[in-house]
Amino acid sequence: MTPISINHPRILSIEDDLVLGAYVHEHLGRSGFQVTWCQNGQEGLDIARQQAFDVVLMDILLPGLDGLAVLTQLRQSHSTPVVLMSALGAEADRISGFRLGADDYLPKPFSMAELRVRIEAILRRVALDRRPVPAPIAPATDSLRFDDERCEVFLSEHAAGLTRSEYRLLDTLNRNGDEVLSKAFLYQQVLQRGYAPHDRSLDMHISQIRRKLKAIGYTEREVRTVWGKGYVLSAADEMV
Repeated sequence: MTPISINHPRILSIEDDLVLGAYVHEHLGRSGFQVTWCQNGQEGLDIARQQAFDVVLMDILLPGLDGLAVLTQLRQSHSTPVVLMSALGAEADRISGFRLGADDYLPKPFSMAELRVRIEAILRRVALDRRPVPAPIAPATDSLRFDDERCEVFLSEHAAGLTRSEYRLLDTLNRNGDEVLSKAFLYQQVLQRGYAPHDRSLDMHISQIRRKLKAIGYTEREVRTVWGKGYVLSAADEMV
């Protein structure tokens, strides 16, 4: 995993808009971040592979190698948290980003305050992931194995390919048994920010968890939506 720079987090910003790129570089720099800025996808990918960063900020519509292609290649060897930034606000675009391994999606235009808060939320999540925690005692009938160190779940030896955010979300649901957890609680506990009705990030993560568990053939339990209340990880044949 990428080492976390506690005092001065290292940020890689891949943004071809000169005005926005310079503004992000200046604002985050004044806020105590060490920012490296590049303006095309291939250069950003090369730098991300050669140096250690705590968070990567990346536009989708980049010249040459676009942001989704960069993300795909980066995920083959690095688990560095990635925030996609784009004016493409359609749900299909957000889903594509999350499926490829993005940790967050920030639609343009955005405020520097929101960008900073989202970066800080990711850094808190990563710090929590690194804390030693006791392994949960899974039910004897449950064959899904949780690996806190790798932030991954396994069915036999098949890994689901979860992102850190997806793992923390599934792990939180797992640790709370049959209790229905509200969206507000999960946003605060897992995504480390307040819940806003227009924010679909949690729903996207839930969708990805369901898809990935299905892909490895896990059917004993599933993440269920309890309308008006939240989510629960329950037996596949159990009514909630």
